[in-house]
Amino acid sequence: MRLDKLLANSGYGSRKEVKQLLKKEQVTVDGKVAKDPAMHVDPERQEIYVFGEKLDYKEFIYVMLNKPKGVISATEDLREKTVVDLLSPILMHYQPFPVGRLDKDTVGLLLLTNDGDLAHQLLSPKKHVPKTYYAKIAGEVTERDVKAFKEGVVLDNGTITKPGELKIITSGDISEIELTIYEGKFHQVKRMFEAVGKKVVFLKRLSMGNLNLDPTLQYGEYRELTDEELKALKEYVHKKE
Repeated sequence: MRLDKLLANSGYGSRKEVKQLLKKEQVTVDGKVAKDPAMHVDPERQEIYVFGEKLDYKEFIYVMLNKPKGVISATEDLREKTVVDLLSPILMHYQPFPVGRLDKDTVGLLLLTNDGDLAHQLLSPKKHVPKTYYAKIAGEVTERDVKAFKEGVVLDNGTITKPGELKIITSGDISEIELTIYEGKFHQVKRMFEAVGKKVVFLKRLSMGNLNLDPTLQYGEYRELTDEELKALKEYVHKKE
């Protein structure tokens, strides 16, 4: 990789700013001052220092976001704020994208990454990766609904959903539930409840596969996955093959 591209991708500024950095002799490669922006380097095999600190290069990033209401699951939009807009400039340099979508008014777990292979495996219909949601429902959710979801419900366009696991937390005028589904149809949770004559008034995703939302993250907050979380997630999707 070109040295200027590596430094720009690692958050040290634009290509132009990186060139100034090199002119000021603030970068070394294997102990020698590097001045040529076009110099090819291997960050995994060579020791690169910037301002006397070792460059911690990574090809991919994996970010857990507790998505707030009012932002859309996209990389860019001319009118709306996106989930990528919530990230720091350094993370944005990696050009991450959301793995799947949460509606504008839906909150909770959203994974952002630039690892297309992992994203594909998590979203592949063949994998049946489970997604669990907490929701508040206008209307009394009953065991009859639990049975209907277990068998699959007919959506507004005539398609039948795969079986879902519905758990009732409280039942009343406003019911609280947890629902696990194994596919990702458009507005699926909302449409499943509409199919049984009820309306979702609050929806939060709690987990995707074996990745659970960090309860310490407030809405709009994010953090990179730990090594343990990433390893477990990759092992999980490979087991689904």
